[in-house]
This record gives sequence, structure tokens and C-alpha cells, in this order.
Amino acid sequence: MATEKKVRGVTIRLYKGDITDYDGDAVVNAANNYLWMGSGVAGAIKRKGGVEIEREAVAKGPINVGEAVVTDAGQLNVDYVIHAAVMGQDLTTNERFIREATTNSLFLCDELGIKRVAFPAFGTGVGGFPLRECAKAMLEEVVLYLKEEDTNLEEIAFYLYGDEAFQAFSDVLESLETDPGSGQ
Repeated sequence: MATEKKVRGVTIRLYKGDITDYDGDAVVNAANNYLWMGSGVAGAIKRKGGVEIEREAVAKGPINVGEAVVTDAGQLNVDYVIHAAVMGQDLTTNERFIREATTNSLFLCDELGIKRVAFPAFGTGVGGFPLRECAKAMLEEVVLYLKEEDTNLEEIAFYLYGDEAFQAFSDVLESLETDPGSGQ
């Protein structure tokens, strides 16, 4: 069961737990395009980080599904929250939106000089997107980004809720082609 791999010197690491406990530079919120923070990951970030995160996010919306914006992180142990719109007001998502939101979040990390970021499993809660398909889409986009872009990133973490999500991401991570000879 793979819990980490390296791609061009960047560690992709899986954790089972609460993304609001991450101690890095940024966490990514799986958002709707109006950036309201209700339930799931968004609700947890708002509860622990404070309502000012939602106020700042909503002031930057609405955005197109697949895009991302950044806010301060309130009381969280990180500097930024990146709000990636993975669904619209209909609360559904698809593979294309998940891929675009992942890539646009990574570009935003590099614009901000972020070295360590944590993602949730996009769209698998309220959005109802299948875990294994989410893992494949997100991890493939991360690997592609790391292979094609010069990046400041040192760690890309995935905080996964429950055994099923962790197993799905672990299986996909293990199957991905990363660095030849990296030992990972």
C-alpha cells in the first residue's frame, strides 16, 4: 500500500485524517462556484478556521467551475486556503472539473510560492463522485503537473477521510508511473 511517492523531487504523500490538522503552507477546499462553505471539507475548514475565510472567499466569487481562488487561513495552521470550484450550484461534478480544479490549484500554489499543500478528495462527498475515479483524476493531474512545470512545491499531501478513500488513493498512487529509479 503506497503512502508516498516522489516525482521530480516533490513528495506526494497520503494521510488518513482531518485536512484542518495539516501543518504546511496551504490547504485546498473543495468548493462550489459561489464559494459558500457549508458541509464536508468546506464546513470543517470554516468551523476550525473561522467564518472570515468564507466571507473573504464569497467576496471573490462566483468563479467558473474548475477555477481556484485563495484566501487567508484564519485560525488554521497554514497561511492560505485555496478554494477550488469542483461543482456548481447543482452540487454535481465530473472528471473534467476535478482535473481542472486540481491543476489550477497547483498553478496558484506556485504563484504564491507555496512549498507544502494538502488536498482533499475532490467531489466525493456532496458531489457524489466515485472515490477511485477521483483518485485517478487528481493523482494523474498532479504527476503531469510535476513532470511538465517548474515548481516551488516540495510536498503535495492528500488528506483522506476513511479507509475506503485512503485505499483508493493508495492503490492509484502505487500504479502511477513516476520517477524511474527514484525508489518510490
